[in-house]
Amino acid sequence: MNDFSDLESQLKSLRPAPLRENFVARIEKAMIAPEADKDPENVIRPVQFQRRWIAGLSLAAAAAVLLLIRVNFKTPAGDKRVASVSPVPTIAAPLETTQRQAIPNTLIPSGATQVVYHKRDEGLLFAQNSDQPMRRMRSITRETLQWRNPSTGASLRVSYPSEQIELIPVSGQ
Repeated sequence: MNDFSDLESQLKSLRPAPLRENFVARIEKAMIAPEADKDPENVIRPVQFQRRWIAGLSLAAAAAVLLLIRVNFKTPAGDKRVASVSPVPTIAAPLETTQRQAIPNTLIPSGATQVVYHKRDEGLLFAQNSDQPMRRMRSITRETLQWRNPSTGASLRVSYPSEQIELIPVSGQ
């Protein structure tokens, strides 16, 4: 017949073990008088928690104050150097004047960079007056432009963020 018939007959003959007498007595005792006065040690009482919290907060505040105010008990060094104007040369070299006349006194573009920080696909949408869906791409960039004056050595750097949204047509074939 069935291969499990022997197993089923053995399982039907099994009975649970009887309970011990002291177990039933302990349950009855616990139901009659619960132990309300006995607190476990792993429970944090509100008074202890408040004390620990205040101590922790005060230590964190003291550490923050020490980090922000770096106390320097050393006296400042008295050796301060003062910038001075260098003397004007009495004889101007003719080579320097010809070089200064050849190099214009204007800012010349010296570099440009564009860094894309974040680019994401915002999904498909139907634009106005369009029969086909468009994919919307958003990119966040930072552009930096640099200029330099070769005669004086001065430089100018302008950096600004920009956000660009592109609508790309999607062809469904």
